[in-house]
Amino acid sequence: MKDKIYIINGPNLNKLGTREPDKYGSLNLLEIEDMCKNKCDQLSLSYVFFQSNIEGEIVNKIHDAIDENIKAIIINAAAYTHTSIAILDALKMFQGIVIEVHITNIHAREEFRHHSFISKVAQGVIAGFGEESYLMAIDYLYKLKNKKA
Repeated sequence: MKDKIYIINGPNLNKLGTREPDKYGSLNLLEIEDMCKNKCDQLSLSYVFFQSNIEGEIVNKIHDAIDENIKAIIINAAAYTHTSIAILDALKMFQGIVIEVHITNIHAREEFRHHSFISKVAQGVIAGFGEESYLMAIDYLYKLKNKKA
């Protein structure tokens, strides 16, 4: 059986490809999901790819990961990164590895984006590498899994 990871995406990421392409690039979220699928297939990892503009749905998806005993979550909480105590609290309950990802370098942007609630529970943060941020997170989880094997 393949190890399963959750890849959770927050608000406005469904508009990638048309939303500020100078910052976020030209790929849409379906194309990023396809890249993640290909990487997971190469590494024999199973995945759930999820996006919502609604904070409670993201919290519910984290609860699903808890209930399913998922080993890792890759999360791009987007704007909720900087505002959501609810997502932080849900991630605190999660017993697996949390990797925070961002397409842009949040530290090179507006001051309010420099603070992340997610970072408090994340094993690592990958930011500023575009869609490659997701692939880097998947690679890290694979390497970590093989170190434990």
